[in-house]
Amino acid sequence: MPSLQESPASTIARLEAAADRNTGVRFVGKSVMPDGEPVFVGWAQMHDEARAAGAALQAKGLVPGDHVAVLGPTSRELMTVVRACWMAGIASMVLPLPMRMGSLESFIESTRSRIRHGDAKLVLIDDQLADFYTAIPGDPPIEPITSVLPGAPNVPLGDALEVPPHDPERLVVLQYTSGSTSEPKGVMIPDRVLSANVDAIEVAARMGPDETMVSWLPLYHDMGLIGFCALPMTKGCDLVQAAPQDFLGRPGSWMQWISDYGGTATAGPNFSWVLATRALQRMTDLDLSSLTLALSGAEPVDPRAVDAFVAEAERFGFDAGGVFPAFGMAEVAIAGTFPERGRGLVVDTVDRQVLEMQRVAKPIDITGPDELNLRARRLARLGRAVPGLEMQVVDPDTHEPVPERHVGELLLRGTSVTPGYYKRPDATSALFDGEWLCTGDLAYLVDGELVMCGRIKDVIIVGGRNVFPEDIERAVGPLDGVRAGNVIAFGVDGYKGKESVVVVAEVRPTDTSGDLDEIRSAIHERTLDICGLPPRDVMLVDPATLPKTSSGKLQRSKCREEYLAEELALAD
Repeated sequence: MPSLQESPASTIARLEAAADRNTGVRFVGKSVMPDGEPVFVGWAQMHDEARAAGAALQAKGLVPGDHVAVLGPTSRELMTVVRACWMAGIASMVLPLPMRMGSLESFIESTRSRIRHGDAKLVLIDDQLADFYTAIPGDPPIEPITSVLPGAPNVPLGDALEVPPHDPERLVVLQYTSGSTSEPKGVMIPDRVLSANVDAIEVAARMGPDETMVSWLPLYHDMGLIGFCALPMTKGCDLVQAAPQDFLGRPGSWMQWISDYGGTATAGPNFSWVLATRALQRMTDLDLSSLTLALSGAEPVDPRAVDAFVAEAERFGFDAGGVFPAFGMAEVAIAGTFPERGRGLVVDTVDRQVLEMQRVAKPIDITGPDELNLRARRLARLGRAVPGLEMQVVDPDTHEPVPERHVGELLLRGTSVTPGYYKRPDATSALFDGEWLCTGDLAYLVDGELVMCGRIKDVIIVGGRNVFPEDIERAVGPLDGVRAGNVIAFGVDGYKGKESVVVVAEVRPTDTSGDLDEIRSAIHERTLDICGLPPRDVMLVDPATLPKTSSGKLQRSKCREEYLAEELALAD
């Protein structure tokens, strides 16, 4: 397949070359449409506006190598400012937005710590957030995003931009991780790493010149910023861009945008495909036949959720071969392993007890769904390392390679690997074993392909078995009265230091679920089925109270802290 464009050495040169293509970004969804209608902005037009904004940043005294923090919802303005930073040789720090307004105080605290830790020389903030975040002594200057865009006072013409010379080690992105298992850290993405990973995506996903990418992913998340902003911006393919709140408010809109604009590639975490599936059950008159890359990533892929999506989407022309389960992480920019495009979901069905007791993925034949739930795990095969990366699975303690189908820690090395965390030599040292990046993920290989099992830190050791919390969470989620996707399982020290299981579930009783005691009993029995031992506690909490990261991932460690401190919002 022809490449989207020849790839110059630097991100700046790539942006300039992509601006010559007759393509661009179409903003859809109420949150990003100023007049209620979709707006198309050619890459050439955005490039001109970004050059002017880059010149405005330079006029404020910023120089190549500086960092600019950007705080705002998905918008044309935010995307233009990110491009302006890159054109001026400035690293962008796109900061997370609050998941819930009730957590505003912690949002302000975490935002300030990122801005200060990241040595931002300037904070550009959207007008909608200006009242929530104001400067205090010690903060860098805060200005509206619009103050550096064409039309604002003292913004020079784009010709005034002084394009810096290429420096492969200069940071393009300082990506703060969401903190799903630890405190947020700033992943350094220099020019060479961004370029290598974008090129790797193009080759591994067989991206063509006429691709139309569709995204509602937040630009503060690596999958949104790198996979669905940097890629189309630097390769010059068409993009349909919405905001997360427009998808979450009406999940069917995602499928509608794909149908309306002939989307060929899109992506979302597992929960988003569940929401899309529910929406498709109520929709008509869609055409999803153009969609040939439906990437599921950012959280573990649930084969049942994929099967359910395919069953609904096939009614609208979607081919099951378009399912694209992948692995990625901010520490390799975004893309780690990709399957073959067009292959669809391939699962590995293994003996649950052998996996948990011996850490060996032994294939097993299953005859029915009940046997599957109790005796087996269905795990998605996530493909091979993208070009420029190598992977191996090692014993977590000795770091000696283990054979295929033996579970160990996933290690990566190659051109897309970050040099480390910004100003965190301790965390950077812990991240690497020589030139190998230690992901902290438990995985195994089958025929050279990656299969993920879970996070090392999250594994619960119960009765000599390595129980993966995802298994409990997925088994409990479908129970009547439980909010699917809003269940957390974790381990706590029990009698004589032995670990035991706690399950925390958001609940909304229904006419058929029974009362809270009956829901609790059902969760207890389902957990017993999965673990072989009863849970120590089953805690039922109010909807929308489980701790989550800015990208929507469940925070097991934070939930455990709230449980131990008796701070859970218990349902009554």
